Amino acid sequence: MKNFSLKSLRPSTVTEQRIRRWVEGAMFLFSLMVLGVLFVDYGYTLQPHEQRIIQTIFRLAKGVYFVFFLLRLLFDWRTIRRKSIALTFTMGVALLAALLPHWFPLATPDHALSGLWALFSNKYYVGGVVGLYAILELSRGVVGMINRRTNPALLLVSGFMILIILGTLLLLVPRSTLPEIHLSIVDALFVSTSAVCVTGLTPVDVSSTFTIEGQTVILLLIQIGGLGVMTITSFFALFFMGGTGLFNQFALRDMLSSDTFSSLLSMLLYILGFTFVIEIIGALLIWHNIHGTLGMGLHEELYFSLFHAISAFCNAGFSTLEGNLGNPLVMQGHNALYLWISLLVILGGIGFPILVNFKEILFYYGRMVIHRIFAIGKKPVRYYHLTNINTKIVLTMTTILLVGGTAAIAALEWHGAFAQMSLTEKLTHALFNATVPRTAGFNSVSVTQFSTLTLLLSLVLMWIGGASQSTAGGIKVNTLGVAWANFLSVVRGRESVTLFGREIPADSVRRTSATILGSLIVLGCSLPILILLEPDIHPMRLLFEAVSALGTVGSSMDTTPLLGEPAKLFISLLMFTGRVGLITVLLSLMPQRSAPRYRLPKEHVIIN
Repeated sequence: MKNFSLKSLRPSTVTEQRIRRWVEGAMFLFSLMVLGVLFVDYGYTLQPHEQRIIQTIFRLAKGVYFVFFLLRLLFDWRTIRRKSIALTFTMGVALLAALLPHWFPLATPDHALSGLWALFSNKYYVGGVVGLYAILELSRGVVGMINRRTNPALLLVSGFMILIILGTLLLLVPRSTLPEIHLSIVDALFVSTSAVCVTGLTPVDVSSTFTIEGQTVILLLIQIGGLGVMTITSFFALFFMGGTGLFNQFALRDMLSSDTFSSLLSMLLYILGFTFVIEIIGALLIWHNIHGTLGMGLHEELYFSLFHAISAFCNAGFSTLEGNLGNPLVMQGHNALYLWISLLVILGGIGFPILVNFKEILFYYGRMVIHRIFAIGKKPVRYYHLTNINTKIVLTMTTILLVGGTAAIAALEWHGAFAQMSLTEKLTHALFNATVPRTAGFNSVSVTQFSTLTLLLSLVLMWIGGASQSTAGGIKVNTLGVAWANFLSVVRGRESVTLFGREIPADSVRRTSATILGSLIVLGCSLPILILLEPDIHPMRLLFEAVSALGTVGSSMDTTPLLGEPAKLFISLLMFTGRVGLITVLLSLMPQRSAPRYRLPKEHVIIN
């Protein structure tokens, strides 16, 4: 009998891999087509024959996705995670339910299942199921590209660019804008970029330009942009589509700042869970404050509350009120609204790793209390360093900036922009205006009313921004904390950089210097370009606009609507760079090279 070797099995394995890649590529393109059809169906008023074509494509998509769902269960069952089995079957059942009315039509309209069949054949149900499955397939394709060692920085940049283009197309469709409004392509691109990059700058008034559908598109772009394109994509791929390759796990671990591979899925779940829970609670608190005071119906109040809760937590700064939160409807008797908005901005700006660390601390002390009271289970192991160094840096720097900023703005504007306010209103708006430059972009008082010193302070706060791995922009408070520690180590003559009893790695110090220098270089180049593009606008206004865009803040000295199209495109580029990160953009453009196996001779450089 002839012996078989592993080499004899390679051709069939290679063929199988090729077939699998071709099928995955076909599904990726098919899913793109399905999303395009959904886009056309959403945005335009279609003729009856066009609607029939759309319905035919949806029926085809339901069948194709259900067949591939069964094939995946048959051939890839072992790769599906235990935590995702229930949701995987839920998706399959949802697809099957959408197919039942087509496979088994009811003989009579008064059949007992007529109501259920009407639900399963409903246009919105079918579109939702097919659209969700298309997104899952696209996520699977993206993760497959990561597994094939595609540059993660390039994928991140490409993901944001694709989302911005999609948002631009959605905002340009007739259903997104009011009938009398003609939105230019540049303005649509600007608003889409601002929403995806959670900035808040806009050349048009949101309330008088966009319909509820258009505002909802902006809201979805804010939510996806705030969470991060790769975060959502990785969640879909990990949770619904099974396991991923080792290279992909390394990329996700670095992106999420996770300590172990086993916690990747849990970290993604925590990010999504914290986001939705905080936003829902924030929406309820906002609704409680504005209920019955703005002349809105219940549905309008709930939408207003949800929109502003998501916009605040994602540090976007968009508002559905004319004049943002400086609208007279909310300026009187709504101090709590500004406090809730400020709290949401702070929670979104401290970063998801910090929220996870809060959860760990809360659970630890909760177990300790339960054991001490009820003596249930083993005595928990006592930890003395529950708060990690990132949490300490973020909380310390955030507290200093908030307290110092509030005190400074209150002192500078007590008899200025806040002169006509009561004591509680002055303190509330001082805190609010110290919070939103980092990096929410809401405004309760027009920035043009602030003194020069307040504007300079706002510029500094916008440049610093929030925390790393958060919805905020700027150079980040983590960067500022490490830079300060490095400064102290040089002044004290120490060779190592230490902070809160821990030594900071040299790589973190290098990235800190690169981030600060890169930000200053971009701003230094941006101001002359904007002056050349807009010579009639005061340089201070242009500098404020540039810092606001790069820091993804959204505050403006009423300059954005005055910009020409070239300047708007340049500001859009600054918002994109600020959200994705200058270093990430540069890494996406640079070819990946392996680290050299040699070290060059060292030589001291004279400093000072």
